[in-house]
Amino acid sequence: MDVLKKVPVREQDPKVRATNFEEVCLGYNKDEAMEEATRCIKCKNPKCVTGCPVSIDIPGFIKEVEEGNIEEASKVIAKYSALPAVCGRVCPQESQCEERCIRGIKGEPVSIGKLERFVADWSREHNIKPQPPETLNGKKVAVIGSGPAGLTCAGDLAKLGYDVTIFEALHEAGGVLVYGIPEFRLPKETVVKTEIDNVRELGVKIETNVVIGKSTTIDELLTEEGFDAVFVGSGAGLPKFMGIPGENANGVFSANEFLTRNNLMKAFDESYDSPIVSGKKVAVVGGGNVAMDAARTALRLGAEVHIVYRRSEAELPARVEEVHHAKEEGIIFNLLTNPEEILVDENGRVKGMVCVEMELGEPDASGRRRPVVKADSEFTLDVDTVIMSLGTSPNPLISSTTEGLEVNKWKCIVADEVNGKTTKEGVYAGGDAVTGAATVILAMGAGKAAAKGIDEYLSTK
Repeated sequence: MDVLKKVPVREQDPKVRATNFEEVCLGYNKDEAMEEATRCIKCKNPKCVTGCPVSIDIPGFIKEVEEGNIEEASKVIAKYSALPAVCGRVCPQESQCEERCIRGIKGEPVSIGKLERFVADWSREHNIKPQPPETLNGKKVAVIGSGPAGLTCAGDLAKLGYDVTIFEALHEAGGVLVYGIPEFRLPKETVVKTEIDNVRELGVKIETNVVIGKSTTIDELLTEEGFDAVFVGSGAGLPKFMGIPGENANGVFSANEFLTRNNLMKAFDESYDSPIVSGKKVAVVGGGNVAMDAARTALRLGAEVHIVYRRSEAELPARVEEVHHAKEEGIIFNLLTNPEEILVDENGRVKGMVCVEMELGEPDASGRRRPVVKADSEFTLDVDTVIMSLGTSPNPLISSTTEGLEVNKWKCIVADEVNGKTTKEGVYAGGDAVTGAATVILAMGAGKAAAKGIDEYLSTK
């Protein structure tokens, strides 16, 4: 084998997968995983570990894979992560652990994410379950939100002997893992539900259809319901819009709504009669991973799809892999393009979108070159559906119903990034509720940090 190159990963053919919702990447088999694992040089000072937000012992688990000890590899990962099959699929390894891999200096880095996915899938197929603690410590913690931050915090606290209950606003646990990420990237029944069940195996209880701020409040959890601490991992599910004319027309969606309808209401399954509209020509405004997810979902529902993004391809915030897959499947990229108005017909439906061409000027505060309008470049894009994917912010319901919980100007909860401590005693927070929309693995890292903070707080209280 060529040690400078990764063992290739099998994928569905682009023309075939563009017509179905089955998983795009097929992953490694055991022989392929063991071969890829031999590429790891077992650094004495593994920089890949420092690049992982949950600090998995990457050389440790890869060594076990190389030797064929997959169950032992799963035990190594389980010490650090409650969601390895999820992370192996959606974590941006190329900008975290794999970016720091020494192998990548003179060749391709070790395929850490695909190896993690293989180990997690093998564990699921062989029914390997986590072990709950032998005894409880008598203290109760409430976790708000069952997304990656909440699941991670709950799992870590349960391992330490805490009695943990997760409160989820929707009817199904999983947060963004179930409502936001499409089936073809993250299968729900096999992957997400299994990993949520593994958290339950640790003793964590999950109550759905509980809206904190309506059903009950954080103050009531602490003063009336016997919880000693609360972790807020409620995410950022409030979509942003552009504020342009025509944005309230029928046929304009937020990416959140579009993906939630498709995922939780199973619009991708022909046996379900789900209320989702995907026109024949769809424009997705935005360039992040969520925009790619929405575009590739609309494509699979039968539409011609355009990504409309105001900067160039070099500035696309989406993962390189997601952009590559979108292009392979036939998504049309209208780059350096910005919408100015959504045209509406006499029935209140979208009939087109007026756009202008852009060019890149001087860098803005983010360091990216600021797009400016090119003179006399207005044109109309022929579409009948527009999906806005411009980011999200936290729902203010929790902060507005909790006394003493400080938020910043973006309505994000103010919390210590080291331990998740907020301005209200006994309340900790992390993930998108604190940072605004970010990645699954960063939310997991915040949940892990907060679990440690809560343990330190309750151990000394």
